Amino acid sequence: MAIIIDELRGIFTLHTKHTTYQMKADAQKVLLHTYYGEKTDESDKSLLFSRADRGFSGNPYELGKLDRTYSLDSLPQEYSSFGTGDYRITSLRVQNKDGSQAADLRYAGYRVQEGKYAIPGLPAVYAQNEEAETLMIRLKDPYSGLEVELYYGILEEIDVITRAVRITNQGTDDVVLRKAASMNLDWEYGDFQWISFYGRHSMEMNFQREAVHHGIQAVGSVRGSSSHQYNPFVILCENGTNETMGSCYGFSFVYSGEFLIEAEKDQLDRTRLICGIHPDNFSWILHRGDTLWLPEVIMTYSGSGMGEMSRNFHKVIREHICRGKWKDRRRPILINNWEATYFNFTGDKLIDIAKQARDLGIELFAMDDGWFGNRQDDSTGLGDWSANEEKLGCTLKELAQRIVAEGMQFGIWLEPEGISEDSDLYRCHPDWVVGIPGRKPCLSRCQWILDFSRKDVQDYIIGQISELFDGVPVSYVKWDCNRAICDKFSGMLDGGRQGEFAHRYVLGLYRVLEELTEKFPEILFEGCGGGGGRFDAGMLYYMPQLWGSDTTDAIERLSIQYGASFGYPVCAMGTHVSTAPNHQTGRVVPLSTRGCVAMAGTFGYELDIGSLTQEEREEVKEQISTFKRYYDLIQQGDYYRISSPLEGTCTVWEIADPSGREAFVSAVYHHVQANPVPVRVKVQGLRDKAVYQLFLNEDFKEKYPGRRLPYGFGPGEVLSGAALRQFGLIVPEAVNGFQAWQIYIKECP
Repeated sequence: MAIIIDELRGIFTLHTKHTTYQMKADAQKVLLHTYYGEKTDESDKSLLFSRADRGFSGNPYELGKLDRTYSLDSLPQEYSSFGTGDYRITSLRVQNKDGSQAADLRYAGYRVQEGKYAIPGLPAVYAQNEEAETLMIRLKDPYSGLEVELYYGILEEIDVITRAVRITNQGTDDVVLRKAASMNLDWEYGDFQWISFYGRHSMEMNFQREAVHHGIQAVGSVRGSSSHQYNPFVILCENGTNETMGSCYGFSFVYSGEFLIEAEKDQLDRTRLICGIHPDNFSWILHRGDTLWLPEVIMTYSGSGMGEMSRNFHKVIREHICRGKWKDRRRPILINNWEATYFNFTGDKLIDIAKQARDLGIELFAMDDGWFGNRQDDSTGLGDWSANEEKLGCTLKELAQRIVAEGMQFGIWLEPEGISEDSDLYRCHPDWVVGIPGRKPCLSRCQWILDFSRKDVQDYIIGQISELFDGVPVSYVKWDCNRAICDKFSGMLDGGRQGEFAHRYVLGLYRVLEELTEKFPEILFEGCGGGGGRFDAGMLYYMPQLWGSDTTDAIERLSIQYGASFGYPVCAMGTHVSTAPNHQTGRVVPLSTRGCVAMAGTFGYELDIGSLTQEEREEVKEQISTFKRYYDLIQQGDYYRISSPLEGTCTVWEIADPSGREAFVSAVYHHVQANPVPVRVKVQGLRDKAVYQLFLNEDFKEKYPGRRLPYGFGPGEVLSGAALRQFGLIVPEAVNGFQAWQIYIKECP
């Protein structure tokens, strides 16, 4: 069983395949957190706590003079609250009718159910009943009647535990939530490091590792979305942990809006981590009987380094977050016209791109920005979702049918959350714009944001998009949002409830996405937030792939995709081969390298096909053939980070079949040296006693005449899985700047 309960002692122990999580409702009915880590027994870990009389750390009133060693300021708790003697960062902060800000949460019961809980209106991990169990623990403030239900979903086989919270006002007076986090986790001891992923537009998911120091460290967003600046995914690991050794904990917030993840090392060197909706722009009124569900957190622990932790996240996202037809189906290789044309195109130009792409083996043409309304640049037309027939030379349906007739699937770019001042929609509904009455709004990319917290706006967008797609053979949609939200105010909320706007906006967005994806299950949706501005597990619940960054430079993408790989699978990352010199950086990178990097994602193209030489066209055909050949392995295999783009000369990653029968190694030289030190790859995921043959880029001899295949790659040369793991293979030297190598490893029959 995954859930074991000792009712007599109030101990709740949760087991996964390799981990254990434990809580205890003690004699004071405080729910203590007692353990999370390597799998162990059900013994009471609270007996090992350090207890002492700590100066200025107060004690609950009911203990009187009996025990000055018992303090909420020093005990590890399962869900902490402000105002009752815990001076650390806390999970819950409420304002009561009398203005006080205190909630004294005490244990009030539990429930166990088969299967995984669901959250109304919010994305969450799902599972079959036989794959998961749920534990709910109820806490209650005896003074106000506020009730907090803590939900735990246990997916035993993949070492994942999920957390969610449901808050209900069972009292007679209104309660205002000022902070309501989804997770609190305390460690009694540990020398930890904090890994987060920061960035900016066009340079997301930068890896950052630092010691957890005394004080508070935090990442978050108040931009209306999860943001380019900080990703809602963090790692806490023991000092010295690497890819294959050491203890680490991963936390992914299944939410696409404003968030805060904070860690504090306290006066006793204990560490607390809290994750939830960002409180700076949040308040929520609960009238009597009202309930608020909070978003989910996915947690996993690995005692064998960060590689295993990442593979746990990859599996849960692939199998228990992504949904629908495109969850497991091979996705088409696409070409997007944006970097080829920007706004300057006609329908005939798009048809020409589609024809040339088809001849190279590309399967889907995606029409980007500029096809609708009076949209000649980024200052007009957003919100007017009808085709500019003068520009296209035909209706949208006719254009799509022409592309389909050429043997290509048709896709389209949308930005339904945005609105231009110069648009028919704004002229009809200026009140639908997010903005504070009486104040001039902040523009970004010459546009505003529609108020998705309003049901009438949600209904309008659902209707408009449904009408747009009616009768049109649309196979793919890129859903974009190209600005952060400020001037946060909704005309549908009174002054006391404006703190609810940001969360209600995300709930409205989720409702729109749920209805549209249900209505059009055949369409492959790809999420985008001006690149990686909304790259989170919440969006993957509705869209199985997300555009990783507006940077298409292959060398920049190495670090972006490296950072993303810690918490997200290859199949979630939108990746394209673009032109050289690159439009963002001006860097010139070989086409083979651009293809290699893009194969660590969903794979597609974004360039002017007509400008390619015949030799480049043949290379594109080879890339497409290679990607199709190894598609299942790349998209569904176990991912290993072998070397980092942040150090050394060569970035190497590997994807191995879970059975150990084959692997695909990719290596990109991001820094070429004279007389280089050999780059050695210790291949993971193979079977020690099996024998393997290695295949280098199949056109090696044609591209590099006169060069001998490196040792281990020649015909008839074989190596054991143990030798490849323990001693490793040598990546061939670079023969040009930014050289890439792809190595296929297959078990011999």
